[in-house]
Amino acid sequence: MDKVTVPLIAQKKQSGQKIIAITAYDFPFAKLIDEAGIDVILVGDTVGIVVQGEESTLPVTLDQMLYHTKMVSRAAKRALVVGDMPFLSYQVDIERTVENAGRFLKEGGAAAVKLEGGATVADRIEALTRFDIPVMAHIGLTPQSVHRMGGYKIQGRKGQQARDLLNDAKTVESAGAFSLVLEGIPAPLAKKITESVQIPTIGIGAGKNCDGQVMVLHDLLGLFTRFQPKFVRRYADLTPIISDAFRQFKSDVETGKFPTEEESYPS
Repeated sequence: MDKVTVPLIAQKKQSGQKIIAITAYDFPFAKLIDEAGIDVILVGDTVGIVVQGEESTLPVTLDQMLYHTKMVSRAAKRALVVGDMPFLSYQVDIERTVENAGRFLKEGGAAAVKLEGGATVADRIEALTRFDIPVMAHIGLTPQSVHRMGGYKIQGRKGQQARDLLNDAKTVESAGAFSLVLEGIPAPLAKKITESVQIPTIGIGAGKNCDGQVMVLHDLLGLFTRFQPKFVRRYADLTPIISDAFRQFKSDVETGKFPTEEESYPS
């Protein structure tokens, strides 16, 4: 299979092909995702919640994101790797934004970066694309804005808010974003946005009419059980399987069933 590139993602929208994206944070899972033929691996700052055990994505640092992006990039032979810019890595001056984003490509091995926000970050998107750093934009329920929103609440249900999101979509497109994540917005609004922009939309909790869908790895596999958003479909329930394996190992060691002579080295 050919390597997935930024231009190829744009072509998928024009040809009506759905874009498939999954988050990953390490080499083993990224390798499995890549081998499954997934288009985009997003190294999301959701690592803070599903891996680090934080209550939000806000504590995640740039160095941590680069660490995880490096691991994923080593595994991805086909998929497009997108590094998620964490809080305060682009809410700074433009010069530092470019420097921070550039590290995802230079050190992390990513092909693009993602950042949250609409019109308010258009100048950042313009600066990054001017220096050949592809940008995936992200509007709607933006987790880094959890305090402003008063929690993880669906966005765009009110008339003005919906109009603002449509304007945000058009603005980030004009600024040079090559794709757009739509998170936590009503399905009819996501459909309208998708039809109003030329760049692909990738939905998460935004209905079926987006140009693609992204799912958090740990949600998809049933590895994150603290809460389950409405839009999450668990394609596997690995938590009880893994727990049973741990308990069986504990029992076998305690009862002397592990290791056997076959699992030991002779003198």
